[in-house]
Amino acid sequence: MDNPKQHEGRVALITGAASGIGLQIARDLAQQGATVCIVDRNGPAAEQAAEAIRSEGGQALALVLDLADTEAVQHGMDGLLQRFLAIDILVNNAGVVSTQPATSVTLAQWNNTLAINLTAPMVLTQRVLPAMQARRWGRIVNISSISGVRAGTGRLAYGSSKAALIAMTGQFAIEVAAHGVTVNAIAPGFVDTPMIRTLHGSSNANTYLDVCPMHRFCSPQEVSAAVVFFCSEQASFITGQTLGVDGGYLASGLFMPRLFEIPAATPTAAAA
Repeated sequence: MDNPKQHEGRVALITGAASGIGLQIARDLAQQGATVCIVDRNGPAAEQAAEAIRSEGGQALALVLDLADTEAVQHGMDGLLQRFLAIDILVNNAGVVSTQPATSVTLAQWNNTLAINLTAPMVLTQRVLPAMQARRWGRIVNISSISGVRAGTGRLAYGSSKAALIAMTGQFAIEVAAHGVTVNAIAPGFVDTPMIRTLHGSSNANTYLDVCPMHRFCSPQEVSAAVVFFCSEQASFITGQTLGVDGGYLASGLFMPRLFEIPAATPTAAAA
């Protein structure tokens, strides 16, 4: 049985943790004893999230960082590692997305998306790995997307960055596996967060639910549960993997929920 305080004395860094999936992950890891560092570019929201975790009995602090600024990320990690010496759990959750035709994506939008969704996770992973390897224990979880596994309309920059994040997960995983460090990815489906509601609009909800076999949105708690598992001792021999938390979307292929309502076609009699 899982130890409810299995991360006591460990430090977990979660990016984009001021709200949504990241905040749920931070809460769940804090409940298991970890000191959580909430990284977000929204300073007031990050501090509010940290205070909420502290009010629940957990240990949390906020770190304001713009992940698109590599120099700022490096400087922020310098300060964090001086304070804690090591980060035991890293969850690269922060991401940006926009929906537009592939031919309309500007170079600035492309670069910003890759900087936040791919380059920042690479830099953070490089910074936390030396101490993890020295201690022979570490957990890194990258939050990718179903858009990183299958192409989606309007997802040129986002889907490309998330596909590359999955590839990067495997690259790091095989190089640090012998040191007791695991690196895995999660590919959530349509998660019920403020971001997806703002991006697609509540009026378009059925467009996405119709292609999900479970016909509902995923909850932040369901994504967090997968993260918590990858961080656990039970997952100590699992690395380099990508887990879809998607209600069956990636397995569905041509999903037609009303297929069996269509009358079977009657063969036409051959002409005499």
